[in-house]
Amino acid sequence: MKVEIRAYKPEDEIGWVRCRVLAFLDSAYYDNVLTAKERYENQAIELVAILDQTVVGLIDVEYENEERSVCSRGTGLGGMIWHIAVHPDYRRQGIARTLLAEAERMARQKNLNRFEAWTRDDKGVNRWYQQNGFSSDYSYLHLYINEEDSSEVIHSQDKNILPMTTFAHYVGDNKEEVKSQYKRAYECFCYEKVL
Repeated sequence: MKVEIRAYKPEDEIGWVRCRVLAFLDSAYYDNVLTAKERYENQAIELVAILDQTVVGLIDVEYENEERSVCSRGTGLGGMIWHIAVHPDYRRQGIARTLLAEAERMARQKNLNRFEAWTRDDKGVNRWYQQNGFSSDYSYLHLYINEEDSSEVIHSQDKNILPMTTFAHYVGDNKEEVKSQYKRAYECFCYEKVL
């Protein structure tokens, strides 16, 4: 199997979206569905892995020209990995690692000194980041608060607006206690890799 790693092209968009959707379906981001590829405010390294004219993997890294204009942590110029995904039928063949290695090579040429990435508490995904040289020292919670859970948390000043579902960030210190109160609560980890 010979996978080609190359720059993303506009005509790759449908394949990019399909690959990302399928890759995210069995993850904690299963409902983070995109119908079009994101466009970035800053420059980006956008790569795809192609096999038999099909997008089987992708990585998007938006990068800084000014410190802290994209990344939230670290010092120097960084790149934020917004998307990295491999089609489920092509996993465990080194595609993600190859995409990351090429993105790192390109980032060094652009004088970036680190990558930042955020992910939820999927054990396999977190293990992949750790095995590929990333470390994490910060996390917070993603909370999906539904109608049953929201009466104590979410209120509207307009009596005609009834909050039904809310997505919230919890940045306090009692993560385990808060996590136990909601059906859908994910710990979101910040990973950083020095290049």
